[in-house]
Amino acid sequence: MKVAVVCPYDAAKLGGVQSQAIAIVQWLRAEGHESWLVAPGEGGPDGTISVGGSSTVPANRSQAPVALDPRVARRVVEAVSGADVVHIHEPFMPMVSAAALVRSDRPLVGTFHADPGKGIKSLYMLARPLWRNWAQRLAVATAVSPVARRAVEPFVDARIIPNAIDAASYRVGGERLANRVGFVGRDEKRKGLDVLLAAWPRVLELVPDAELVVGGALRQLGPAGVSFRGEISGDAKRQLMASSAIYVAPNLGGESFGLVVAEAMAAGCAVVASALPAFAAVLGDTGKLVSPGEPQDVAQAIADLLLEPTSVASFGERALARVKRFDRSTVFPQYLDAYRQATG
Repeated sequence: MKVAVVCPYDAAKLGGVQSQAIAIVQWLRAEGHESWLVAPGEGGPDGTISVGGSSTVPANRSQAPVALDPRVARRVVEAVSGADVVHIHEPFMPMVSAAALVRSDRPLVGTFHADPGKGIKSLYMLARPLWRNWAQRLAVATAVSPVARRAVEPFVDARIIPNAIDAASYRVGGERLANRVGFVGRDEKRKGLDVLLAAWPRVLELVPDAELVVGGALRQLGPAGVSFRGEISGDAKRQLMASSAIYVAPNLGGESFGLVVAEAMAAGCAVVASALPAFAAVLGDTGKLVSPGEPQDVAQAIADLLLEPTSVASFGERALARVKRFDRSTVFPQYLDAYRQATG
């Protein structure tokens, strides 16, 4: 089977959608299929077709690196023309994904990732006939979670196929440091790094030898006991998680799944996460949920775990068992079924 995987976001930039699109290409190839990524930017696995540069625009309380050049549409159609099926991530997102959805004549599978903000939801309602018409071009529609599915329910019936990880790849060995807390994420407000940094002095009051290691943020200065690793991905991210006793996801909202939570679980961390519906659905009872945006709650949850190593170990073991439901061995066959249905 020949599968073109379309990602609307710059493949060289850190992001959950990009990582899923790239992983699916790699997993398809590992199963003997021919697959390639179509995306803006200069990143991605070998064989990626770049359809142009990207510009950063505000979207869903974040910054989205998307292609805005109208000429992208023609390049996208050409890039997917040889595929048996085209898998479009975020089908309504301009310009790359929308071009594949509206102009490609190949069988289409679409995956909706986002929990859109109020503005986008209002736009969905105002232009419901248009979105419904576009969505009908999908042979199979999927969503990564109930949160993502609810956002598009007015115009498409999407089956849930969760984001997937190669869980075994997060068990990289090495020493897990009992006093280390990890965080990985883009340095933007909704990821909650400022909340975690505000919580950290209180953590140090309760656990003086605690250390916080931050990956993804480009800042260099913070409270005592904090070190910044800068841009981080791949093996470096796995090493950071595997060496951390606790992983913190202090996000403020706008999350539809919680991929980083699943990654930390696969690394065997005890997880402290904001009590967002998407995070709670991934974490279950294998970690601690805290009120979003409340540094004192975050600090207390971290300190309580650091002071109880047996609880850290227990949460880590339970997380390893639960995360199997998000492993590629469980999830990826569901995408293969979707591809076969689309082409059948």
